Formats: sequence, C-alpha cells, structure tokens
Amino acid sequence: MSETLYNAAILRLKLAGEGAHRLAAADGSATRVSPVCGSKIIADVALGPDGRIAAVGLDATKACTLGQASAAVVMERVPGMDAAALTATRSALADFLASRAEAAPEGWAIFVPARAHRARHPSILLALDAVLAALAEAGQVAA
Repeated sequence: MSETLYNAAILRLKLAGEGAHRLAAADGSATRVSPVCGSKIIADVALGPDGRIAAVGLDATKACTLGQASAAVVMERVPGMDAAALTATRSALADFLASRAEAAPEGWAIFVPARAHRARHPSILLALDAVLAALAEAGQVAA
C-alpha cells in the first residue's frame, strides 16, 4: 500500500515553504505557473562571482501544498549550485517521480508518495522550473 500523499512530513515542509521569501537584489527573476493546478511560484536568484547561486528567493504563497513543500526543499538545497547541477537535479527528480529512476536526488525523497500521482509531478517540479527560468534571465542557462 502506498503512503499518504499529504503526509505529516510534506505538510511540515509546506509550512516552511508557503511564505514569500523574495530577494531584495536579484540577478534574475522569473514566474512559473502550473497549467495543471494554477499554482504560481516567483523565483529570484543572486549569483556569486563563480556563477553559482549565492542566494535564492521564492514566493510560493499562490502554490499548492506540494509546490510549497517543494519550494522549501529548493530554498535549502539550491544555494551553491550552478546551472548544470540544478538542471541535473531537476532531470533526476523528474525521472524519480516518473519511476524511471529508483533513487531520488538528495533531499527529495520526501516526495516518494507522489510517484503514484502523475498529475501532481508538475507541482513538485514548479519551484525548480522557476529557479531555472530565473537563471536563464540572469544569462546562466537557456530558457
């Protein structure tokens, strides 16, 4: 039997990710909206001199529970990554959610119960997509 999708661990993460944590000074900003559920996440990135993400800000106030939980993971895991590492993490997470990979990227195993809910995968990927789009605006990756 599968785990409950909205379990206590995901609800705790939701609380951590539900607020607006925008950056005062960003090198790139982008908004992404899920076509499935209408969740909206705004991402800001500040880059270090080496092109790595020095700081990330997210406004997930208009995201669903899974989007807000994912935003909390992004806030914790993304600083220090470069565009290639972030792209690889997004790809690995998508493969994990779609059961094309057994192991989740580090920090993302909390979403095991979502694997059975394909319609919810875009909500989980939304924060990563917003950060990638913000990096594109900052000239770090192709949109």
